[in-house]
Amino acid sequence: MSTALIILAAGKGTRMKSDLPKVLHQVAFAPLLVHAMKSGAAFDPERTIIVAGHGAEAVAAAAQEFDSRAEVVLQKEQQGTGHAVQMAQEALAGFGGDAIVLYGDTPFIRPETLTRMAKARAQHDVVVLGFEAADPGRYGRLVMDGDRLDRIVEFNDASDQERTITLCNSGVIMARTEMLFSLLDDVNSDNASGEYYLTDIIGIANAQGLSATAVTCDEAETLGVNSRAQLAEAEAEFQSRARAEALENSVTLMAPETVYFAHDTVIGRDALIEPNVVFGPGATIESGAHIRAFTHIEGAHVSRGAIVGPYARLRPGAELAENTHVGNFVEIKNATLAEGAKANHLTYIGDAEVGEATNIGAGTITCNYDGVMKHKTTIGARSFIGSNTMLIAPVAVGDEAMTATGAVVNKDVPDGAMAISRAEQVNKPGFARKLMNILRAKKEKQMKERG
Repeated sequence: MSTALIILAAGKGTRMKSDLPKVLHQVAFAPLLVHAMKSGAAFDPERTIIVAGHGAEAVAAAAQEFDSRAEVVLQKEQQGTGHAVQMAQEALAGFGGDAIVLYGDTPFIRPETLTRMAKARAQHDVVVLGFEAADPGRYGRLVMDGDRLDRIVEFNDASDQERTITLCNSGVIMARTEMLFSLLDDVNSDNASGEYYLTDIIGIANAQGLSATAVTCDEAETLGVNSRAQLAEAEAEFQSRARAEALENSVTLMAPETVYFAHDTVIGRDALIEPNVVFGPGATIESGAHIRAFTHIEGAHVSRGAIVGPYARLRPGAELAENTHVGNFVEIKNATLAEGAKANHLTYIGDAEVGEATNIGAGTITCNYDGVMKHKTTIGARSFIGSNTMLIAPVAVGDEAMTATGAVVNKDVPDGAMAISRAEQVNKPGFARKLMNILRAKKEKQMKERG
């Protein structure tokens, strides 16, 4: 059956003390909202409705960057979760499938958990996701009668006996779309908070002879983010999961607690990751690659057998073929290194193509930016770029060519040629001693004048 996601993302996040909408604060380099959307993607949803409020324009932009089909509706007034879901009713008019309600500030519900909810939904009219809480606190309680969910009681409205229940409500609910909105039509705000609770649909469903049940998950999956401290907890939870998954998938992490992953990092088996490596968004590391310590990789692809680092930086558009070497204090941006190419020391390669088995000497820079436009450098196969070469783009160096150490190259270098571009060296006898004596005398005079 087709599925619609309704993701509630209207909260201001007052405790975050931020101008940024709460759901746009990031975990693993992605907004909380995107994590929720990725969880819901397990259903391959036909429709995705984001209910936004504070910062709706920015929320819409983030949602549609992840999924261009996402639709955004506005909740102008905060009148509770039931009211928020009702904001999606017009957008989903005539939709015949199921709807599942998720939360933009709850990033860790596993796709497997949502799949179990879908299986339960095949047997029941309404399915709620619950969890056994170590400290139930102010969570809403699930009141069960065997497998039947009798009702959900918010903490403020719960009796002392109901507050002893440890099975708590995550807020995630699944039902047929038409039925969900029909049940919401009967919800009122006659409660301690004066709000329209989504949870009230369970009692209404039971009163109408419909069946409701609960599926449970680990409490960690339901972690919501309402403060900076909870945001830090969410980051730690994500990284812990990502490290465990990498190890399970046969990636070697020499010091797992020091490696940081992005939400979309991909690493192949038998890759070796040394300590203090950070993966930004869009990093793909193939099997057998070796990422050395203190390296930062973002928007880059590293092929099998490549060695990167230590202290290297791969920026978006970096493409390293098999058996390439990128060494310490080397930065690669929007550039391709073909098989066996090496840039081992103190080098910047931007907007460039480097041919196979070419060696880039220490201190080489592709001077790609003229202050307005970016320009491309092309270096052929099996070439040798001497140390401290400045390549003034646009420029091309042919196959099996060479540049002399300290060369400034602003003209194309043919295949097999050597480019030498240096000012003539002039030695002035005794000038160094004379100059230093002048400078020392000047410094001594200044110090005397200052007292």
